[in-house]
Amino acid sequence: MDLVKSHLMYAVREEVEVLKEQIKELIEKNSQLEQENNLLKTLASPEQLAQFQAQLQTGSPPATSQPQGSTQPPAQPASQGSGPTA
Repeated sequence: MDLVKSHLMYAVREEVEVLKEQIKELIEKNSQLEQENNLLKTLASPEQLAQFQAQLQTGSPPATSQPQGSTQPPAQPASQGSGPTA
């Protein structure tokens, strides 16, 4: 019986380590996305922000085309080490 208990405890510890790593990666990705969101908010014009807020309130998807003269910074690459997701 001790062998079964020992094996289960080992398996649980391994799973906890995997989950801790996933949490760490998700926190890092969340932080990166928050920084990107803040950057995009600062770069967006008041008209673009108002249009976006109106789209959120109506529930319509954002337009795929950008108005002329607007620029968008290049997307940052995804964080490395993306493991299985739950």
